Amino acid sequence: MTPGEAQPRHFRAFAVQPHWSAGDFASAEAFRAWLRGQLELARPHLALDRPNLVVLTELNGLPLVLRGVPLAVRAGTFERAALLLFLRHLPRALPVLLRERVSPIRALQLALSGENARLYLETCRDLAREYGVYLCCGSAPMPRFRLEGGRVRRDPGVLHNETVVLDPQGDLIGVADKVHLTPAEEAGGVDLTPGPLEELRVFPTPVGDLGVAISLDAFREDVILRLEAGGCTVLLQPDANGAPWTDLEGLPPDPGNVRDQPVAWLESSWQVTTRGRSIRYAVNPMVVGNLLDLTFDGQSAITGRAEDAPEPRSYALTEPRPGFIALLPWVEEAGPERLRAAGRERASGSGHPWENRYRTGVLHADLTLPPAWLPAPPRTPHEEALSALLRGEVAWPRRGPGWRAVAAGAALLGLVWSRQRRRR
Repeated sequence: MTPGEAQPRHFRAFAVQPHWSAGDFASAEAFRAWLRGQLELARPHLALDRPNLVVLTELNGLPLVLRGVPLAVRAGTFERAALLLFLRHLPRALPVLLRERVSPIRALQLALSGENARLYLETCRDLAREYGVYLCCGSAPMPRFRLEGGRVRRDPGVLHNETVVLDPQGDLIGVADKVHLTPAEEAGGVDLTPGPLEELRVFPTPVGDLGVAISLDAFREDVILRLEAGGCTVLLQPDANGAPWTDLEGLPPDPGNVRDQPVAWLESSWQVTTRGRSIRYAVNPMVVGNLLDLTFDGQSAITGRAEDAPEPRSYALTEPRPGFIALLPWVEEAGPERLRAAGRERASGSGHPWENRYRTGVLHADLTLPPAWLPAPPRTPHEEALSALLRGEVAWPRRGPGWRAVAAGAALLGLVWSRQRRRR
């Protein structure tokens, strides 16, 4: 086909804003039902005459570590849950901790990564096929896999916050790892591995030349410039904002720049699309709900150029402006002080009658882009392994309990304990 014969790309984009709770991750069945519910929200609006792109939220696979441990689901705080989970999975987590020299929280996640990655990715694959959509799965803690001698191996110690994008047949389009981690994702929190900036690529599809900037990455100029240089026309920004929406925010790398969170959010996808460079549209879904003792809130949006959405509107606590093609309203409309109080009332542990009561929903917009002429980027070894796993061409990696390492670790703990007793 010559450029003169190519047709514009017409497609429909969706941003799903779900409510989550620890119980949604208590079992494989609960997780599948929770994720399916998000596609069901989109189902009545799916276009029949054009392809559909559905974008889910950040770290929607992280709480799978709770699966199968009812005490952790009811622990009340993530700190207590993490301790219960590590003790419950000690025979599997301790060998990883000793062998790969990682923190207990990363060892726990890596020890469970085979089953959790399989559940997460196969659920997303099946939903993409069933609903016939291009699916940005959100993101999840994901190890780095590779094919070796016809088998899949996991690289030691590596655990990214990773987005996976699938086509309507459930086949892999590509992955993207979060480059700029928040403090809660670093060593003092869930202890993830920053993604390499140079591995971010753009994926040409019928629903846009897709570039992914997970949450904080969409605020960072180095990420946006790289995606623009690669020809990105549709930015995907899966998000999980771990604070009341109307709180104050100081984002790294300048935590001293404190302002209302919605004001800070204008510096991500809205700013990217309205400044008029290659990125024409952005889809930014945000999860809401109190997950144990953590609060998540926000306003999902689809943004574009000012001429795409001339009607003035904006996030809570900000002045109306063009560029919002679709925007989910927040829970209230009021003056600044009342909005800040409303955010605190819904936060975890508030004790208020409105605690954990947030707005959920789905946004959609019909978008148009010129024909795609970008070549698809070559696949990484990790993508080759994921593609083979999703197609069922290779088996998912399994790791035994490592009883020798457990025995060695137990002996080491016993030695430390006996020495402490002698010192008393």
